[in-house]
Amino acid sequence: LSEVMPSTGNAQRIGITGVPGVGKSTFIEAFGSMLTEMGRKVAVLAVDPTSRRSGGSILGDKTRMAKLSADERAFIRPSPAGDTLGGVSRKTRETMLLCEAAGYDVILVETVGVGQSETVVADMVDFFLVLMLPNAGDELQGIKKGVLEVADLIAVNKADIDPKAAKRAARAYEIALHIMEQADPDWAPPVHTISGFAGEGLTELWNAIEIHRTKTEASGSRARRRAAQQVRWLDALIQEGLAQGFATHAGVATRLQVVRQGVADGKIPASAAADELLALFFGTK
Repeated sequence: LSEVMPSTGNAQRIGITGVPGVGKSTFIEAFGSMLTEMGRKVAVLAVDPTSRRSGGSILGDKTRMAKLSADERAFIRPSPAGDTLGGVSRKTRETMLLCEAAGYDVILVETVGVGQSETVVADMVDFFLVLMLPNAGDELQGIKKGVLEVADLIAVNKADIDPKAAKRAARAYEIALHIMEQADPDWAPPVHTISGFAGEGLTELWNAIEIHRTKTEASGSRARRRAAQQVRWLDALIQEGLAQGFATHAGVATRLQVVRQGVADGKIPASAAADELLALFFGTK
């Protein structure tokens, strides 16, 4: 990764999330195909649901993108989500950099579902796109405040099915976004109505993403956003490394179950138990 770093950083990194059944794969295939026809090279890092019980993954996104999979200007890499926060596999960031070094200038990162944890994707991309349905009853169901706070654009998909409902939903999201504090003072997140299936509104969506890039590059907020992301990534890797080291530490392993049982039985305060195990880990006991 250190060797390829000078060749990275020029791609447009776009995170895509949405409620179940919103049509993410259909949208990504249509959107990605449009971009390759424009001469772009598109990498899709699709993250599938992984069963915690079996550890397996459906890995079905690639099969749902048959046209894009066959496109020589596109690369699709489905990967299991596992237990990684936000439904993003641990190697997604590294894969993104390798794709950029290989010449892909648009990186699409699809996440599993939508929710508080999915906002971790917003911390590795330049633009965070949230897809919503037009006929969801309460238009705001299934979308949490945390997702709205990091959205750079909300797109109401499947607008071709019921255009009036799509417009009503779009208006509801516009109101919701208006009363929230903007994450970036240089950008007011817009709401679009689109159809991945019919290919409607995709050009306008891409234009909005390009306008966002132009504005944030000019103001410097894009560079600041990426720098902050890198620092948070470093912090996350340190925490992950410490957690792994703690879990595999011989001294901790011999005491962990006994101490846990003592805490469960109410014989040992959790704070005292943690102090004991951490002392073993850091070699201060």
